[in-house]
Amino acid sequence: MKSRQFSRTPWSVSGIGFGAWAIGGSWGDVAEGDAKTALNAALDAGMTFIDTADVYGDGRSEKIIRDVLKDRGGERPMVATKAGRRLNPHIADGYTKANIEAFIDRSLTNLGVETLDLVQLHCPPTDVYYRQEMFAALDELTAKGKIRYYGVSVEKVEEALKAIEFPNVVSVQIIYNIFRQRPADLFFREAKARNIATIIRVPLSSGMLTGKMSAASQFASDDHRAFNRNGEAFDMGETFSGVPYEVGLAAVERLRPLVPGGATMAQFALRWILMNDAVTVVIPGAKNKAQAEDNAQASALPAISDEVMAEVKAIYDEMIAPHVHQKW
Repeated sequence: MKSRQFSRTPWSVSGIGFGAWAIGGSWGDVAEGDAKTALNAALDAGMTFIDTADVYGDGRSEKIIRDVLKDRGGERPMVATKAGRRLNPHIADGYTKANIEAFIDRSLTNLGVETLDLVQLHCPPTDVYYRQEMFAALDELTAKGKIRYYGVSVEKVEEALKAIEFPNVVSVQIIYNIFRQRPADLFFREAKARNIATIIRVPLSSGMLTGKMSAASQFASDDHRAFNRNGEAFDMGETFSGVPYEVGLAAVERLRPLVPGGATMAQFALRWILMNDAVTVVIPGAKNKAQAEDNAQASALPAISDEVMAEVKAIYDEMIAPHVHQKW
């Protein structure tokens, strides 16, 4: 597993990390035993970065991570969590020092640590990125020793570009995949110039880029791929990257011949992301051991040729960009 430096922190992290949303909730039923097996498999494969959030299963994801790491002992991976989405209503005025500190205290307990490695504001309303007092509060919480570093998780490129104007933001988590290519236009250049770590979520477009879905695929009622197709619960871009389901299926068929022999489409999609040297870590989810191991193996695939990269871009420009490019 190849590693990349995580901004100006002491950590160098694996290019493929573990996204822990699925083991928390909103992806159908995942038994706790399966969740722990998946996380252990990821760590055994060399992943050294875990991304979670306090709202994933109302703390379930954080607690599973705590238990697995306690049982394993030894050198700990970097663990990033998020705060803010527990607000109800989820509005900009809720992003206060008192509220965020309360969420951080809860995550400290859930994860069983005295200091959180990295806290990310969890896709707050755009207005929050223009509020100096919120980032000053994060500086104070860092000084108090509750967090080591902080970053942001964003929906839009605009938010990412604004966030990195604050000098102590070390990371930005953003959606970037074959179906969401806009971050590479400007944001990645700015992030690289400022030594900002980039955490890439939704890398497989909610499973669409595994190539395993069809028009007949069914999703459990508690799976966001069933209940958030049109942004009913949270931003539509988090589900299938905001791409209409049928359009995504058609694009996958165009991509399928580009996958090299011996590789899965999921591995190809992850390797495509790692081709950009502004990417620090990609965080696919896994609900079982096999998925975790499959994700980890993407790091070892050979570089994708310029010709294939150009074909992927052409498919995006023709089929996907009209639906998503200017929205996020």
